[in-house]
Amino acid sequence: MSATILPEKNLHYPVLLNEVINIITPQNGGTFIDCTFGQGGYSKKILEYPNTKVIAIDRDKNSLHLASDLKKKFEDRFSFYNIKFSQIKDLNLKDEIKGIIFDLGYSINQIKDLSTGLSFDSKGELNMKMGLNDFSAKDVINKLDQKELEQIFKYFGEEKNSKLLSKKIVFERQKKNLNTQDLVNIVKRVKKKHHTKTNPATKVFQALRIFVNKEISELQKSLEASANIVSQNGIILTVSFHSLEDKICKFFFNYLSKQDKVSRYLPEKNTTKKSFSLITKKPVTPGTQELKLNPPSRSAKLRAIKKIGTYENNMNVFLKYENLLNIENFSKKL
Repeated sequence: MSATILPEKNLHYPVLLNEVINIITPQNGGTFIDCTFGQGGYSKKILEYPNTKVIAIDRDKNSLHLASDLKKKFEDRFSFYNIKFSQIKDLNLKDEIKGIIFDLGYSINQIKDLSTGLSFDSKGELNMKMGLNDFSAKDVINKLDQKELEQIFKYFGEEKNSKLLSKKIVFERQKKNLNTQDLVNIVKRVKKKHHTKTNPATKVFQALRIFVNKEISELQKSLEASANIVSQNGIILTVSFHSLEDKICKFFFNYLSKQDKVSRYLPEKNTTKKSFSLITKKPVTPGTQELKLNPPSRSAKLRAIKKIGTYENNMNVFLKYENLLNIENFSKKL
């Protein structure tokens, strides 16, 4: 679930906005890439400062109308591309890039749109496609085998009941194709003895969303591309909302900023010169005031690094997470 919501006003709210602005310093001008445009919160704030430009991208076509409004207001300073953020490497960039921003949460509009199936209240078919997808959650639930579903729930959702849930789903789908409410009800029955503050289907929905949108490979590819694209003294900044994404961001940033070996999967670096320096040695989290306004922001973690040297591509940098990519490859059956 997105943490970019003002519950009492039902408005989109860019999490850690002040902290993001303080780190990327648009008041000094420059060109920035907003890799997850969404409702445009970060882009709008950056463009309030003169001598700034924003290149925004988003896979969700529903962002087009908001981007069009911003384009009318800042014709020469704003551009938008309806692409996945892993395709950042394909942009024809003419300016030096001062900052690249990733807000990995979901907006209130995406949650409210019941056709996306991100909400537990969705009544129709399982979907969860955020744009430019090859398959839906319906395909995943009704076509993948029990072991594959178990691994998706276990590793993408960190769901402790993954084995029992996957068995129950495979049993129930023999009667009919399962829709959103069927899935929610199955999870509730399996987890009826577990009392939590969140909906019991939260982790299963998270796992399906990550799988359907290939969020693991998308994040890895985009981080790798960003390290090449960002200019000297430029900043890469991520705001993540679940532990799996945060672990990947933390691992990559540590790899870029440390001379020593950060993983048994990677060889020692031959160079003594670091490519990046850590801006945030520990993740930045929302303060008391923001949490009062926007309680779902409690899971947000901001991390940032600054480019101080030349980055050399390492195709093996994410070998530690190879098992997650192997799980993503279950989609080849769909």
